[in-house]
Amino acid sequence: MVLAVLLFCQPAPLHAQSKSDTPPPESAPGSASTTQAAASASSVAEQQPASAAAVPDKPPVPDMLMVKSVISTALQFLQPRTLEAHSYRDFTLWGLASLSALDPSLSFDSRGANIQLLSGQTSLLSRPAPTDGSADDWAQIAVDFLDTARAHSLIVRTTSREELVQAFFDELFNHLDPYSRYIGPSSATSDRAARVGGEADIGVSLGQSGRYLVISAINANGPAWTAAVDTGDRLLSVNNRLTAGKTPEMVMEWLRGEEDTPVVLRLLTPGQRRARTVTLRRAKTPPETVFAFASGSIVVLRVTAFSSDTAEEMSQYLDQAVQDTHLKGLIIDLRGNRGGVLQQAVTAAALLLDRGVAAVTSGRDAQANHIWAVQGGDMTNGLPIAILVDGRTASAAEILAAALADHRRAVVIGSATLGKGLVQTVAQLPDEGELFVTWSRVIAPLRWPLQGLGVMPQVCTSLGAADVEKNLHNLAEGQVANQAAITASRNARFPIPVSQIMAIRKTCPAALGTDRDVNVARNVLENPEWYKTAINAIPDDAVTSPQISAAP
Repeated sequence: MVLAVLLFCQPAPLHAQSKSDTPPPESAPGSASTTQAAASASSVAEQQPASAAAVPDKPPVPDMLMVKSVISTALQFLQPRTLEAHSYRDFTLWGLASLSALDPSLSFDSRGANIQLLSGQTSLLSRPAPTDGSADDWAQIAVDFLDTARAHSLIVRTTSREELVQAFFDELFNHLDPYSRYIGPSSATSDRAARVGGEADIGVSLGQSGRYLVISAINANGPAWTAAVDTGDRLLSVNNRLTAGKTPEMVMEWLRGEEDTPVVLRLLTPGQRRARTVTLRRAKTPPETVFAFASGSIVVLRVTAFSSDTAEEMSQYLDQAVQDTHLKGLIIDLRGNRGGVLQQAVTAAALLLDRGVAAVTSGRDAQANHIWAVQGGDMTNGLPIAILVDGRTASAAEILAAALADHRRAVVIGSATLGKGLVQTVAQLPDEGELFVTWSRVIAPLRWPLQGLGVMPQVCTSLGAADVEKNLHNLAEGQVANQAAITASRNARFPIPVSQIMAIRKTCPAALGTDRDVNVARNVLENPEWYKTAINAIPDDAVTSPQISAAP
């Protein structure tokens, strides 16, 4: 069975997104509708070549029918989706270069009508290239050459099926962008479990307090969040099994089990005399990605990634925050956030924008082209927002920062971000591995490409303390020190010369975030005129302006 899903985005129709309209949960990872892509594969036994008898420890004979199914499925998935058009022939020959990588004595000659596998000057196999061949035809060619290489090369023969497939795709993806890749079955299974919550539980963490086990944390995405369970509660029993004398790790195992099965907790709140019983049902709980704390009159939301429930977590914290009538501002900390589900970044933007385009995705596949528009209303009613970014901020996190900055809804503070503006779609292959294929580019609301450029902050903090003081002084004087680079980045259009990208980014080079970022954000939020000046550094729309010089 092959399952195709989308990570970093899913261009399912989303022409209008309100703050309460969260996209449907993905079926496998980071954002998700599913489509069938290929068929099942059966296992066949294969005779070991006679020469293999000399090998003391014979490796298992690879299931080459499975290898063919994996390659055929991958070719079908790749061909219409890659950013640039490539043929089945291209993909197959790129992948077969793995044989030369495994055993340098092997090489290919594809200059004539036939494709030949050579060992030195000796032809081991020659096959006519299918002129209008299908993915299955080319997968068969690949398997024929892999089988022949196994028969003639001890190195290839002692390579497992998983290693053979991994090597094939590693060589293939060397010819594409740096984000397209193949993940083997073991890692892919772990990654899928992490994205959708893994094993079912009730969404709590346990700690030790004296002789009691206590609820130390509650996952906002889990069953316990809306139940009568509080941090600090003593956990006396689980399904009538007493916890006295047990370790937190042991009892956590008791809390895990089959999805939708009941868990009966006996809890005692310190200071109360009577324990209470709470019944929950286990669920697969995505990891928490949003953490909030109040700092005086400012609330800080730390967003570590964009998983299937990130926007909902943000919504819950924002709803609590705006109840404070003394609230002066909001800091959204995206430093170190490597991204995740594009849909969730768009929905997070919808929580803070009244309306407008959050992002545009563009690719060869019609399903990759989408205008991600939002409307419905700002949950915070225009509360001043500062967004913290650094050189590790990437992908969906950059999309949120760019959307709020371009709509003059937030001041971005920190350094230039990573600049990952490419979106991957994901296919689950017959071997349970996953294929990540870049299929679209992300365009920000003001029509500049995120790829390479990244988000240019209105207030730069990566050039040292003295430069930060100068930037704040300029804000107090009604000026933005980084204005030229901000304008140049918003005027950029794909394709952008590398020299232009470097010239823009060097004005605020990517760096790791520091405590200084939070202090700067607080200063900007607490000074309305500074905030207004930084907001107005973003142009209303792309206009002609002098280019940043590429000279050092």
